[in-house]
Amino acid sequence: MNAADEEITMAFMIYCLDKPDHLEVRMANRPAHVEHLIAHEAHLITAGPLLDGDRMIGSLLVVDFTDRKDVDAFVAADPYSKAGLFQSVTIKPYKNVFPRGK
Repeated sequence: MNAADEEITMAFMIYCLDKPDHLEVRMANRPAHVEHLIAHEAHLITAGPLLDGDRMIGSLLVVDFTDRKDVDAFVAADPYSKAGLFQSVTIKPYKNVFPRGK
């Protein structure tokens, strides 16, 4: 593959906050959500739950896709999204600065 054939990708931050009192929805859909992440692991820079103490209250992911349309499709296909878990989802382009070389 030469440089002209390489796919250009961009990092995006996905910040999701759960609806109040939806921990049971999160837990019921967690296995399918984890499978979704595993299926798209090549696109993940980092992913994990947001916490309030030891309680999960949302998700933070940094992903690498070719464009915003692909990110939107990834989020829409997530079992958490399909189950209506999220109160809000914020997606923004992201530039990794540190650690350097990643």
